[in-house]
Amino acid sequence: APADNTVNIKTFDKVKNAFGDGLSQSAEGTFTFPADVTAVKTIKMFIKNECPNKTCDEWDRYANVYVKNKTTGEWYEIGRFITPYWVGTEKLPRGLEIDVTDFKSLLSGNTELKIYTETWLAKGREYSVDFDIVYGTPDYKYSAVVPVVQYNKSSIDGVPYGKAHTLALKKNIQLPTNTEKAYLRTTISGWGHAKPYDAGSRGCAEWCFRTHTIAINNSNTFQHQLGALGCSANPINNQSPGNWTPDRAGWCPGMAVPTRIDVLNNSLIGSTFSYEYKFQNWTNNGTNGDAFYAISSFVIAKSNTPISAPVVTN
Repeated sequence: APADNTVNIKTFDKVKNAFGDGLSQSAEGTFTFPADVTAVKTIKMFIKNECPNKTCDEWDRYANVYVKNKTTGEWYEIGRFITPYWVGTEKLPRGLEIDVTDFKSLLSGNTELKIYTETWLAKGREYSVDFDIVYGTPDYKYSAVVPVVQYNKSSIDGVPYGKAHTLALKKNIQLPTNTEKAYLRTTISGWGHAKPYDAGSRGCAEWCFRTHTIAINNSNTFQHQLGALGCSANPINNQSPGNWTPDRAGWCPGMAVPTRIDVLNNSLIGSTFSYEYKFQNWTNNGTNGDAFYAISSFVIAKSNTPISAPVVTN
């Protein structure tokens, strides 16, 4: 087989996310990606955050990158990360790496991107973002993606945990009849120090280890462990005096937030089925603020014939 050919696309170049007069927590831009992505095997996104001499926002901030759906105008979260304390990503030659192949149907032609950081300081964070488009033999020529749920604009725009809320976590999904493979891609990170604490003073939802469940057709089908990732082994190990080494529940300062892939049974193709995202039972006693889970969950359908996006309804 011929060697895979990689094309590099540069997008944001030293753009700033900051807070204050005339500053913005987000930056947007339009960039040119290849028009034909049928022969694209993988797309990797690299996020560089330069912060020499500790001149940036010194806190671990929630941050993400979005692509705009050209038809609907909706922003899709393609990657989430938490900034390091005090420093940038200089220890990683290309920065943080996230596989965004699932969004290749949107990363084509003139493409609008947005990068956001939940910073509250004027010094903020500065980013450069580039993509490696790897040509080869993809598993399927065509793919389409649509959000099932997105409650992810910031760490505190997530779903409240342990108290009543009105955000819909139940949906119905219809896969196109020519789907050959379908799966869910979920990104989730918790915030807050709500009580009662777990053993070891682990408040929710930043520190409390939990198991989440996705039910398909009312049957508990997939589990997501929000546990220790080994934060102290992060190659960005120069975050002192920040509190970077202790394990959060499913994320670490100075790392990409993991994406969780759940492959759907092919018996669901062509039918409409129900989806529900479920948290582990726990009740916030209200004495130490709120707990939140910022969540995005997408459904991806793939085929060797041109495919439309799955349909998600309430």
